Amino acid sequence: MTDTERLWIVDGTLIPVRDRKVGASSRNYRFSANVQVIIDAETRLVIAAARPPPGNKADAHVWRASDRPALAAATTVIADGAYLGTGLIVPHRKRAGRLLLRGQEEDHAERRRVRARVEHTFARMRNWKILRDCRRKGDGLHHAVQAVATLHNLAVAR
Repeated sequence: MTDTERLWIVDGTLIPVRDRKVGASSRNYRFSANVQVIIDAETRLVIAAARPPPGNKADAHVWRASDRPALAAATTVIADGAYLGTGLIVPHRKRAGRLLLRGQEEDHAERRRVRARVEHTFARMRNWKILRDCRRKGDGLHHAVQAVATLHNLAVAR
């Protein structure tokens, strides 16, 4: 299978942190870091997890600032509406007072079904206590995310 036939899914989630140098006050009113993960849609394996920036950074900003666009250059990547303007495949926008076309509604239904896989990945990764309330300092969160992603891959691959 060539890289253009592969389908990856990217999304970010906020992980609560105690280290004020790593996190920032975010929309959930806690000190958090924005952990961004890319998974393979078919195998559900974690492909990459970016180094987490403070939680007050938007997903699109985190995507552009990381090295992940170069990693995913030859691959089809879908994302949610938070990634507008990044070149990724995002949902159609519903304009005020207008309904989506029938084909766009069908597109949305298919995308929701596929994007649920990344949400399930986050749910499995958050089962680990270290990602529910990370007390690690400095790069500790990044290493914890890498370790949990590896454990997730082992659990899915067996």
